[in-house]
Amino acid sequence: MIMMQVSFQGECGAYSEAAALEYFGNSIEPVPCPSFDEVFEKVESGAVERGIVPVENSLGGSIHRNYDLFMRHQLHLVGEKIQRVRHCLIGFPGVQLGDVTLAMSHPQALAQCEHQLTRLGLQREVAYDTAGAVKMLKASGRRDHAAIASRRAAEVYEMQILQEGLEDDEANYTRFVVLAREPIVPQGPAKTSIVFTLKNQPGALFKALSVFALRDLDLTKIESRPLAGAPWDYLFYLDFAGSISGETARRALDHLSEYATTLRILGSYSRDMNLGHG
Repeated sequence: MIMMQVSFQGECGAYSEAAALEYFGNSIEPVPCPSFDEVFEKVESGAVERGIVPVENSLGGSIHRNYDLFMRHQLHLVGEKIQRVRHCLIGFPGVQLGDVTLAMSHPQALAQCEHQLTRLGLQREVAYDTAGAVKMLKASGRRDHAAIASRRAAEVYEMQILQEGLEDDEANYTRFVVLAREPIVPQGPAKTSIVFTLKNQPGALFKALSVFALRDLDLTKIESRPLAGAPWDYLFYLDFAGSISGETARRALDHLSEYATTLRILGSYSRDMNLGHG
């Protein structure tokens, strides 16, 4: 039996790998990549069947790099996974919490645990990845150092969890999207992601958003990004509840095309209604 390969950014044990396993189940082969760029490239080239990348965190905001990569690659969004992020302080087996003087991790993880780290009196060291920090720690042999990563990362590298739930805010969720070369027609409650540009004139954005308000379509996300090569012009990324297979959504997008100078549908996909609890 050939297993589906799914690319993700980071080392084995990364939150992205955990999201892939939760979304697809354990019958996949996760493919770690050093960068988000490589995740997209592997899917686009056909080297893997799917990719999964984070697009926003409930505390840290949007991951802008991936929004920019949507425009550089001709891929489709075909799914989403909202995952509760629970940070663990991880050290060598047998180490006591009081023995630790420094914690290393990805900058965003360090920021999400800032108050707890201050309370514990720990120094910070930046690493390229959460699971990568555990891998680096194990290679270093430093028993007075620890890493911040997932429970799975501790299991993968056979290390000990010194403290779980290290994050300052329990409402810490990351939204991931699934990448594919071909679009899908979602079943059940759906979400659609689009990107468009507008003329720089008064009321342009109001008119663009009104096409959804007129049809009672719920906007779940809007994000602006600079338009490369056109200073002070912007791309608008927008998510709304509904599928382009539905007449209401199609009419809204037809209406939007009257105002938009460019319009691209990134994909319609089933919504994760779980909100990441659990």
